[in-house]
Amino acid sequence: MRGRKPKPTVLKLVTGNPGKRRLNLKEPKHPPAHLSSGAQEAWRLAIRSAPPGLLRKLDGSILEIWACAADLYIKAQTGMAKTGLLIKAPNSGVPIQSPYLAIANKQAQIMMRAAAEMGFTPASRSRVSMTVDANEDLDPWESIAG
Repeated sequence: MRGRKPKPTVLKLVTGNPGKRRLNLKEPKHPPAHLSSGAQEAWRLAIRSAPPGLLRKLDGSILEIWACAADLYIKAQTGMAKTGLLIKAPNSGVPIQSPYLAIANKQAQIMMRAAAEMGFTPASRSRVSMTVDANEDLDPWESIAG
């Protein structure tokens, strides 16, 4: 991505729009309220980092999956940092793999699949081609009722 990161529409509305550029009023305003705070932060990161016009309303469910998986992945990594890769089995005391490792691995797989679907990985971004005209409606399918 070239140039300066775009300023979020909310900040433009609060501080003014000195460049008088068109405001993106379809920008997702808030992550879903039912998400955990960690998943909401992952959602915000994805929205800030995605190229303008890449994500549509229909992508919301995939973005939720990615954000929840990202939150659980971080929690599993934090748990592993505390316990280590191996723990003692409760009954026998034999070293076994930490349950956090399986959780982290599964969430990483989910994140990678969802990220590839949304064009978040370097390989998937190279296959995405889109043009956004400043005068063009960013979501031409929005008017179709479903």
